Amino acid sequence: METLNISEKKKKINWDYDAEADVLYISFGIAKNAEGVDIGEGTIIRIQQDTHEITGVTILNPLHRTLSSLTDKKKTRKSGTLKP
Repeated sequence: METLNISEKKKKINWDYDAEADVLYISFGIAKNAEGVDIGEGTIIRIQQDTHEITGVTILNPLHRTLSSLTDKKKTRKSGTLKP
């Protein structure tokens, strides 16, 4: 199995949210050209091929999924199956 490098804590984490597409982009350090690996649940890990270093994360539909989750929890609380 291949290993991935998670380097020391980066001094700078950059992020950008595309509201129209509902996509959150997070880059560790300076954004680099990398290959995306879909790990499921709308999460893509970006890996620099030559060093196998994780350079960022892309999260698809974070706003929609968060709001849906909150709505589901409210419905569950109203039905009495989840205690606040």
